[in-house]
Amino acid sequence: MIALGCDHGGFGLKQAVMMYLDEKNIEYKDYGTYNEDSCDYPVYGETVAKAIVNGECEKGILICGTGIGISIAANKVKGIRAALCHDVFTAQMARQHNNAQILAMGGRVLDVATALEIVDTFLSTEFEGGRHARRVDGIMEIENH
Repeated sequence: MIALGCDHGGFGLKQAVMMYLDEKNIEYKDYGTYNEDSCDYPVYGETVAKAIVNGECEKGILICGTGIGISIAANKVKGIRAALCHDVFTAQMARQHNNAQILAMGGRVLDVATALEIVDTFLSTEFEGGRHARRVDGIMEIENH
């Protein structure tokens, strides 16, 4: 299951992502926001991140105006690796090399077609492990200091 979250700046793109996931028969849970009224992205970044840490969902997609703030918020939750991606290559590397569980995107940065390609790549790419596992372990160890 995919956890979805956004603020008002990402609401439109989140709607497009939900339609795409519906077409692909990919299950998701929408953690909000549910309209374009101004709201605070940290709430949704934390909620989606906690859904992953708690095992409610396997991966997440977060969207705010730029993707920056919501990704920073999600990364404050222990155990989370949220990656802000602007293209297919960074989405692929986020999964292959960093084992990111959350894709963050900017609703005011990306067009819908590009965003959906990024989503498809993120969801279909597996973590390579090997030397990358050691590096991911090193990232996660930082949280223990």
